[in-house]
Amino acid sequence: MPSHDFRGPRLFVDAPLAQDGRVELDRDQSNYLGNVLRLAAGAEVLAFNGRDGEWQTAIEGRKRPDGLVILQQTRPQDRLPDLAYVFAPLKHARLDYMVQKAIEMGAATLQPVLTRFTQASRVNTERMRANVVEAAEQCGILSIATVAEPAPLERFLNQRAAGRLLIFCDEAAEVESPIQSLQGAHAAEGIDVLIGPEGGFAEEERALLLRQPKILRLALGPRIMRADTAAVAALALVQAVLGDWGGKTA
Repeated sequence: MPSHDFRGPRLFVDAPLAQDGRVELDRDQSNYLGNVLRLAAGAEVLAFNGRDGEWQTAIEGRKRPDGLVILQQTRPQDRLPDLAYVFAPLKHARLDYMVQKAIEMGAATLQPVLTRFTQASRVNTERMRANVVEAAEQCGILSIATVAEPAPLERFLNQRAAGRLLIFCDEAAEVESPIQSLQGAHAAEGIDVLIGPEGGFAEEERALLLRQPKILRLALGPRIMRADTAAVAALALVQAVLGDWGGKTA
């Protein structure tokens, strides 16, 4: 990825971006630029929409920022690896953290799944999407990950494409080198990384998972991790061996 300027403000806008165009700011964006960052007309802001790359823009507006004038493109649009993070939701702040870290790790899809021991019975997908955007703004990410609606584990498994590699992070798996395990895997049709609840999977859920085609049962070392820690560890391993950390896509 080309060098990113972290010194200037960066804003996600849900509008087309093209040379000499204009983007209208909503009230929250205007307040953020004008009252939080104290920026006035003429100040430059990086803008992206997840489709058209990143653009240098200038604020316009007399009393408060009300629009952006598009000046020039700074980076072309990229593409995230076909990597889905599938997880049993956690509560509140820990879910926020987990979503943010998954985005920083390069996940293209976030799929909550409901299991017998899932801690959170209700999932605020709008809050998840807000965390996706915030993480992308702060970390120079150009693509916006998809947030799927929660689904029972069995339904998710029945509907997923059979050709995708399912990496099942299982605390009951025999401990061996996760890097060697991943090096022997093939992920030409995409990867689903599954992290379960902190209570673990029920036996019938584990049996259902182990019957899936193209599955890799992965141990994350000799210690039991909390779910948000396991997410970071698993996604880092997958990206390093099969993902785009080595300059390739899944």
